[in-house]
Amino acid sequence: MRFRGKLIDVSCIQHFTRVLGTISKIIKSCVLRITPSTWYFILSEKVISGGIQIWCELPQGHFFDEYAMDGVSAEDNEIYLEVVPENLIKALRTAQAAKWIKIKLTKKHAPCLTVEVDLPTVSAHSRLVVHDVPVSVVPHRMWPDYQEPKLPKFDVSICMPQIKTLKNIVEKMKNLNNCLTLAANYNGELKLSVSTDMVSVSTHYQDLINPVKRDKDSDENREPQEFSEAKIDIRRFAQFLSGQQVIPNRVVCNIVHKRVVHFYLQHEDVSLQYFMPVIAT
Repeated sequence: MRFRGKLIDVSCIQHFTRVLGTISKIIKSCVLRITPSTWYFILSEKVISGGIQIWCELPQGHFFDEYAMDGVSAEDNEIYLEVVPENLIKALRTAQAAKWIKIKLTKKHAPCLTVEVDLPTVSAHSRLVVHDVPVSVVPHRMWPDYQEPKLPKFDVSICMPQIKTLKNIVEKMKNLNNCLTLAANYNGELKLSVSTDMVSVSTHYQDLINPVKRDKDSDENREPQEFSEAKIDIRRFAQFLSGQQVIPNRVVCNIVHKRVVHFYLQHEDVSLQYFMPVIAT
């Protein structure tokens, strides 16, 4: 296996760092899947045991000026590595003003992603900073565990308000309860609510966009104003909102009634899917 990539454009370096920063805020460890066209960051916990699933895509052509790789074989030209995103971020924290960054797959006692950062100096000499980020190679037999999650048929799909607005509200709500109920309908309405023995608090949004229209044939028994809802872990939701260092163009919330919530974030060249299981009631 072989991989080598180089980022030169300053805006690409900064964008790449912000994307990794977002990922590091919401997951501690994940699988990095490297293909000739795309980088994927994947987390696939067992939803039935309360786990989450994350699927983040970064088209390499939007970030890397140089890119070369050889996978495990000609037929399976891919590389799967288990990595801690926070370690990658630590290696990139000095890179905001870098002339260029090189990322290579190396072996130094153990497999590593070696990050070389060329920093500017007041003299004509360059200053090269090298970080070795330990990784683990995922065996080929385990690759099927890290395929893109299949989307269920959602009961409702709605574009969410601004992340910053939601974050402020959820941060206050999480002091009341560990659970949050998300509810939405095909009239462009979204409702966030928490309840205790003493008080119930809810926030309502109207005139939001439903990016996917209601299937009248399959949903003939459901009226557009009827809410579909899901109860989720409010702390995980708050962590998801506060971790966004890339301001997405839009965030879509898809709900399977009382089963699962799926968030889809789109920002130009980057997409992130986040599956959050529902708390049983």
